[in-house]
Amino acid sequence: MSAARLVWLPPLAISAVLVLYPLALVLATPLAAPGGFAVLGSSLFLGALVRTVWIALCSTAGCLVLGFTLAVLIGFVPFRGAALAARLVDSIIALPTFLVALAFTFVYGAAGLLNGTLLALSEAGPHALPPVDFLYSQWGVVLAEVTVYTPFVLRPLLAAFAQLEPAQIEIAGSLGARPWRIVRRIVLPAALPALLAGGSLCLLLTVNEFGIVFFIGAKGVITLPLLVYDKAIQEFDYPAACAIAGVNLALSLALFATYRALLRIGTRGSGGRG
Repeated sequence: MSAARLVWLPPLAISAVLVLYPLALVLATPLAAPGGFAVLGSSLFLGALVRTVWIALCSTAGCLVLGFTLAVLIGFVPFRGAALAARLVDSIIALPTFLVALAFTFVYGAAGLLNGTLLALSEAGPHALPPVDFLYSQWGVVLAEVTVYTPFVLRPLLAAFAQLEPAQIEIAGSLGARPWRIVRRIVLPAALPALLAGGSLCLLLTVNEFGIVFFIGAKGVITLPLLVYDKAIQEFDYPAACAIAGVNLALSLALFATYRALLRIGTRGSGGRG
């Protein structure tokens, strides 16, 4: 065996010990336990699976719409502070997801800043129901996830728009094309590979999101990661937790494969335009 091939042995051994072996234990645990996979037929698991996919799809759609809108404004609409706006959106990536959820609780929660102000203005009394009551629901989770993950769509879009020839837009505008037609016929086709790659990445991240759902504490909003936590930490039902984690892992790997495929398509498209 050549020395070049021997170089791969230490990283492979470390990966096997730190990653592959624990994953194998997780997947083998429900196999060794009687009825280890019984939880996969329960209404609790099926509801969590549907809810996880639904929240991920809604959040990804919101990220795509908001990210595309911001990218068009920052990339093509000249205004002072465009670079600062892009950096501010990028800075959200550095924030822990639970911090965003906590900030939303302070602003939109039942006793948060917005509801406290509205109740004070309406003079409805301290025991009145909060006027804004969406945070502790699926839509509160979706809004928080859109806030956190929109930069993952915005950055690829800005990179794609930087490769777009400004002359195409100028010629279309000089020929009388309206802004929406320019966006639909020129900007959107150029942005499609970046939208596909960024959207698939957001879908992968939102499917596995735990911190936002946990810290918002929305009643009845149980996703697959939260269900794994409940089974393992609160109920000590490790076979059920591992079975659910296996499904979550399979879903994540399928989405990651989709993301890699779309990323290759986007890279080839960018190379072709360049």
